[in-house]
Amino acid sequence: MTTPDNWRKSSFSGGGDGNNCVELASTPTALHLRESDDPATVLTTTRTPLTHLLAAIRTDAP
Repeated sequence: MTTPDNWRKSSFSGGGDGNNCVELASTPTALHLRESDDPATVLTTTRTPLTHLLAAIRTDAP
């Protein structure tokens, strides 16, 4: 798998050292998520499952 080079930080991330954040990158067929503390570990998904996850988080649904 090719590692994307267009990583974007969460808008809630701070700019200083020690501020952990989630980063997101996209390719034509997938979305990639990683934690800034461990950039070698990348979770890959598609738009639909990520949309469902975010909707559940927003509504506090299990």
